[in-house]
Amino acid sequence: MGMRYIIDRFEGRFAVLEAENGEYIGVERARLPDQAQEGSVVLHELGRFTLDQQATQERRALMREKLDSLWKKGEPR
Repeated sequence: MGMRYIIDRFEGRFAVLEAENGEYIGVERARLPDQAQEGSVVLHELGRFTLDQQATQERRALMREKLDSLWKKGEPR
């Protein structure tokens, strides 16, 4: 199995990816799948990046839950 990254942000023609170990790398945007966007999970295997759709959906759902819980904490009682 390859290395998994999260797309942190885009800067011009480059993407900044965060590795599972917390390190950041820069990759040319053209090397990523067309549908990749900030927050997407990509897998680097055999020199290619592919979108991990399931991990991306799971991560977005988790982020949504965290945001919802933060909003609920801020609601008056």
